[in-house]
Amino acid sequence: MRTEADVTILSSGHDVADARLHRHCAALRRAGLSVEVIARGRAEDAPAGSAFRPAPSSGFAARGVQALLMPGRARGRVVVTLDPDLIPAARLRRTFSHGRRLAVDMHEDYVALLDDRAWAKGARGTVARIWARTAVSLSRGADLTVVADQHVPPARAERRLVVRNLPDLSLLPERGGLDERPRALYVGDVRESRGLFDMLRALEFAPDWELDVVGPVAARDQERLRVWQAESPAADRVRLHGRMPPEAAWRLARGAWAGLSLLHSTPAFESAIPSKIYEYLACGMPVLTSPIRRAAELVEKAGAGAVAISAEEAGATLRAWSGQARAEFGLLREAARAWAERDLGEVNPHDRFAEAVAELVAQTRGRAASPTAVAGAR
Repeated sequence: MRTEADVTILSSGHDVADARLHRHCAALRRAGLSVEVIARGRAEDAPAGSAFRPAPSSGFAARGVQALLMPGRARGRVVVTLDPDLIPAARLRRTFSHGRRLAVDMHEDYVALLDDRAWAKGARGTVARIWARTAVSLSRGADLTVVADQHVPPARAERRLVVRNLPDLSLLPERGGLDERPRALYVGDVRESRGLFDMLRALEFAPDWELDVVGPVAARDQERLRVWQAESPAADRVRLHGRMPPEAAWRLARGAWAGLSLLHSTPAFESAIPSKIYEYLACGMPVLTSPIRRAAELVEKAGAGAVAISAEEAGATLRAWSGQARAEFGLLREAARAWAERDLGEVNPHDRFAEAVAELVAQTRGRAASPTAVAGAR
């Protein structure tokens, strides 16, 4: 039997363990809505309280076919898409499904992000850019268009809501003491452009430190990583955990000394703030970041970390934090806590998202809509 849900979250590219997906689901559940999720991954990694229906993993061509078919599987009164390739079919389904509503989460500048993808070259890259621009254009006509920051397109839409990638504190551990041995943490996609080999090299310059890395390693970087593991004297101090759901991933923050975010300079990264930085600070961890513009500005303004221009400098900073600059490191920890208490006290943006989606659900039931939560967020 088909069991209708209030909301279906669709993803053709994200794993069900994705952090933003979990934050969305937690907020929707707090708003009293029933949620189903159709995405890749394992049932045990699905958000608590959601009905999970697995989508098959697929290659580039097969994913295009899957994106056309997936919206037809949705049982929700409101469909939320997390990937741009889903938007055309989702728009079409809304047209022929009386009363259904569509929310599009354009949480990244997908056109700019293609500059960070090695595969997005030649004819393949041209097709991907045309598709991404088409998705941005179509997203304007959704019942709700969600973006992760003011700079993320589309700049205009029928109804646009900024949902920043701020942490959901319910998914993070309580702040506590430090491990006896200095330990750094990285959570996110694991690839060269996101600082994988800079982090590993930094550990070679900081022999007292350990490193936990959470996230899937990009296929093109796996062989180079295996060589490093076989040859580096620091290999036994680095633990690669693979993909983990947010609550499990952030349990590793208990006792960690610092969070790493050594992303390379790309157009997408320069204009965004990695969500992991917010989460590191919320966990009371000083942040060591590369000099990408907005991330460096945040860390420096908060006074809760340092900017390193190279792996060698990153390693030297870690050595100092556990050595001669230990007192200064204690002040950085206090600054991280102060930033979290000051800047995360506002309304959870994911709760505003859930209120806007709940309004759409009410419209499908023929009920009067509540005052919108998106006023002033355009």
